[in-house]
Amino acid sequence: MNKQKKRKKVLFISSVGGHLTQLMQLKPLFQKYDYYLVTEKTAVTIPMKKEHPMSFLVYGARNYPVSYLFKFSFNCLKSLFIFIKERPDVVVTTGVHTAVPMCYIAKLFRKKVVFIESFAKTSSPTLSGRLVYPIADLFIVQWKSMLDVYPKAVYGGSIY
Repeated sequence: MNKQKKRKKVLFISSVGGHLTQLMQLKPLFQKYDYYLVTEKTAVTIPMKKEHPMSFLVYGARNYPVSYLFKFSFNCLKSLFIFIKERPDVVVTTGVHTAVPMCYIAKLFRKKVVFIESFAKTSSPTLSGRLVYPIADLFIVQWKSMLDVYPKAVYGGSIY
């Protein structure tokens, strides 16, 4: 009996904008894994569903605290639903707030978390980086100077 080796399922998640742009730089990895994308639903991201298996979270800007609280809470529940439905082995993220709950859900289910700190950060941490750093199995920085901020991180260079 010849069993085919099951490909790892990798869930790639990020907020829209620069974080998603960075995440999409990892597109060559999509061919190597059974992958799934999660990002916020906007006019820019909707067409991506034609090319990629994906789900959307609700877009919520933090500069509107009351509505953000409700949207963030909804996104936490939806992230749990997506995680249970997709059952990834690994969660890879470039951040930001949208991705943090998914990382904690992954750890709850004893799955691997890979966090790539933003290219824009050269000397100070992001809030999502500070929140995920303690639980990340692999924490990658894109600037050597960020190793001072995250001593257990790995310098991976630019993904651009």
